[in-house]
Amino acid sequence: MKVFLIVSAIVIVLLFALLLLAGNYLCSFSMGVRRQTLDQARKWQENHYDISWYDTLEKTDYTVESYDGYILHAQFLKNPLPAKKYIIISHGYTDNRFGSLKYAKMYLDFGFNVILYDLRAHGLNERTHVTYSVRESKDLAKLIEDSRKRYPDMEVLGLQGESLGSATSAAVLKYRQDLDFVVADCGFSEIIPVLQVGLRGMHLPTFFVHIASVFAKLRYGLFYSEMRPVAGLRGNKVPILFIHGADDDFILPYHSRKMAEATGGYSEVCIIEGAKHAESMLKDPVKYRGVTEAFLRKIRVL
Repeated sequence: MKVFLIVSAIVIVLLFALLLLAGNYLCSFSMGVRRQTLDQARKWQENHYDISWYDTLEKTDYTVESYDGYILHAQFLKNPLPAKKYIIISHGYTDNRFGSLKYAKMYLDFGFNVILYDLRAHGLNERTHVTYSVRESKDLAKLIEDSRKRYPDMEVLGLQGESLGSATSAAVLKYRQDLDFVVADCGFSEIIPVLQVGLRGMHLPTFFVHIASVFAKLRYGLFYSEMRPVAGLRGNKVPILFIHGADDDFILPYHSRKMAEATGGYSEVCIIEGAKHAESMLKDPVKYRGVTEAFLRKIRVL
């Protein structure tokens, strides 16, 4: 009996240690960024659609100091025609400014100047951890502030985001609503369900997320439960167009519907049939442009 108890105790301790190790690993994996270089991202774009127009534009590279001193790298794409409308585009997780080109051409055609930037921990920015919209939205708030000062002729300012960039564009409304619109493509309303989907895909128990969340708090100061863009939308008055791929099996379409229900302002939801995660513009560019243009006309931006 004594041997059995000792063995049982050892097994329990080992299992507990394995759970802690698994939780810590998941924390490191999820909060880290396996980022692309600018060259890698540009190459991907060139292989999937035409970006030759990008090289013909007048461009300006600059940096913006965020709320905590972190430096963000940005690029201004000047519209070939006189324009007083501006759009800030936020890319997705592991990507960088080049991932925003699939949307930039549309806004140039709509008469906008375009501001691209590398989200925190991405692109040319210093390596650090991701916080799934918490720090990223504060960065975007500083970019909005900088843009309004940098371009005094600005008459319209909107946001477009994809995935993490979409969640960030929704979360920033908690801090700034001096915006004319947001187009939020395949964003998450909260990060925990997204991580759980990932664990199911790897055939791992979803409760690992909650163990990892404790490590995230200990190591980075935030529980996963704090990474909820939807939480700041109740008092929002900025019009939002939510776009989501019907076949997105990573960030499920209900995230966009949930945020549309939560926002205090005008919203629309467009589901693009046959599109997986972050594929809507590539899958059906005609519908994407049409829905976006109709939305912008409805809110009298175009």
